[in-house]
Amino acid sequence: MHTPSLDSRAAIDRLCVWFESLSPSSLGRLSEFYTPQARFKDPFNEVEGVAAIVHIFEHMFESLHEPRFVVTDRVVDGVQCFLVWEFHFRFKRFDTVTPQVVRGGSHLRLAPDGRVTDHRDYWDAAEELYEKLPMLGGLMRWLKKRANER
Repeated sequence: MHTPSLDSRAAIDRLCVWFESLSPSSLGRLSEFYTPQARFKDPFNEVEGVAAIVHIFEHMFESLHEPRFVVTDRVVDGVQCFLVWEFHFRFKRFDTVTPQVVRGGSHLRLAPDGRVTDHRDYWDAAEELYEKLPMLGGLMRWLKKRANER
């Protein structure tokens, strides 16, 4: 294991501040934090390039009320980082009143300049999202119960 460089830690600190204050108007700054050909993957998307990553975040703001990230922990090791986060939001359809939280993590690889070259999100879409949706939630909870029966 390497000792994380101060530059990597500083780059991750800046990135976390940006993530936690993400807004439609701050999306224009994405290229400050991601390389032009950066890759992004989560349970619903797999894209390459700043414009495609911006589009994912634009869709998030269009689809959800008050989406925001809270980084709760981080591990920096050289040019790699793992962020643990909570994603807070309310649905624009379905239950628009109840605050929701998705817990997950992001594995990031950094370029020599400290920008992200690879961003992979890990979170359980079934538990963290599908179970919260009307009708589908009941089915997901039933499937989970059946899968856990002995």
